Amino acid sequence: MTRIAFATCSPRQAVWEDDLPAAELLIEAGVAVEFVAWDDPEADWTAFDRVIVRSAGDYDLRLEQFLSWADEVGPGRLRNGPETIRWNSDRRYLAELDGGGLPVPPTLLVAPGGRIPELDGEFVIKPVTGAGVRDTGRFGNDSLAAALDLLEKLGEQDEVAMVQPYLPEIEVNGETAVVLFGGRVEYALRKRAFLPPGSVAPAGETGVAAAMSEDDPIRLTEASPAELELAEKAIAWIAARLGQMPLFARVDMVLTGSGQPVLMEVELIDPCLYFSQAASLETPGAQAFAAAVIAELG
Repeated sequence: MTRIAFATCSPRQAVWEDDLPAAELLIEAGVAVEFVAWDDPEADWTAFDRVIVRSAGDYDLRLEQFLSWADEVGPGRLRNGPETIRWNSDRRYLAELDGGGLPVPPTLLVAPGGRIPELDGEFVIKPVTGAGVRDTGRFGNDSLAAALDLLEKLGEQDEVAMVQPYLPEIEVNGETAVVLFGGRVEYALRKRAFLPPGSVAPAGETGVAAAMSEDDPIRLTEASPAELELAEKAIAWIAARLGQMPLFARVDMVLTGSGQPVLMEVELIDPCLYFSQAASLETPGAQAFAAAVIAELG
């Protein structure tokens, strides 16, 4: 029997029970599925035909250990693959996407102990590595002291910070997340803005923004033709760059006032795929994911 591991963390959190429907569909198709913590010292990863990163919510807290684990599992077994994970673990990949002709927000980098750029208007500061909204803040001219505090904190943690303009369109349009399996667009979601002005976003242990736990922060949507085109172009560029089409991807973008979307992030490590929100589709999200896994197995 084909065996698959969903690589998770320990203990699993209730928010990740969204993975269960996909696991149940795979089991119904004759695939054995186990949830195994990625850092379980007793795990025998060679016993699985595929290891799929699904809810390793603590990986960014021990990034080098996680990347070493990914290399150990290897490109033949791990999805997404180790090279994809390593590339996606550092948000400086946005510069590569920009160089590839894909639209991204203007970005400044601040190295630990490096020169602080002139900060003006409304902007976002975040580390180049890390999941969710850990150490991510939205600031303006009236909260420069808080912004400098965050830059100092990131420097003390030996982390490179990135500074981007805050796109006001997100207040009106929210953020669009296009979900793709095997390079194919399956569905899209609209996420409302959740960064509080003038401060660092409150987050739990997993880095999920506190506002994202409120009622209806995310809902299904119809992505615009421009958003769909950008998602497909981004994933095609990434597949060519890394030599492997990601099994799963979530492409996050903001529709600007010109009607053209701008890439915010491309999530390839363990993005939330919002199967609960996608359960009402003609092909539910969990079903589409399970089908992509089976196709991946050949």
